[in-house]
Amino acid sequence: MSRRRLDEVDRAIVERLSRDARVSNRQIAAELGVTEGTVRSRVKRMEEEKLIRITAVTNIDRFRDASLAYIWIEVERSHQVSEVASQLAEIPELGFVGEMLGRSDLLAITMVRNNEHLAEFVHGHISCIPGVRRTESTLGVNFVKHDYRMARIVR
Repeated sequence: MSRRRLDEVDRAIVERLSRDARVSNRQIAAELGVTEGTVRSRVKRMEEEKLIRITAVTNIDRFRDASLAYIWIEVERSHQVSEVASQLAEIPELGFVGEMLGRSDLLAITMVRNNEHLAEFVHGHISCIPGVRRTESTLGVNFVKHDYRMARIVR
C-alpha cells in the first residue's frame, strides 16, 4: 500500500484538530472555506488510512508525583532489534518504543514515581528480555517544550 501525500487542506484540518480535537467539522469548514462534508470525509479517510488518530493526551506538566523516564537500550546482535522492540511494545507501561540510530538501538519512554521505581521497572521488565545487552536511563526534569501534536508534517 503506497502512502498518501497530504494536501494543504488535509494539513490544515490536522493542524486545527491538533489544537482542539473537539472542534466541530462545521467550524473547521468555515475557517478553511470548504464544506462540512469535505472536512468530514477527509477526517474519516485519514482515520481509516491511519494517518491520524483522535485521542486525549495527558499533560505531563500536571503530574507532580511522576517523571518521564527515557530508557535507552542496546541489544546483543543487530538482528535482534525488531524482536526486542516487539516485546517492549507489549509492555503496557511503555508509551513509546522506537528503533533508533546512534548510540542505542532502542528507546522506550514511560512515567515513573522516582529513581527506585525506575530501577524496579527496568530490572523487572526490560533487562530480562532476551537480547538486551544493556540499558541506560534518564529522567526528564524540566520540559521547556512538550508538544505531542504532530501536525507539522515534514514536506
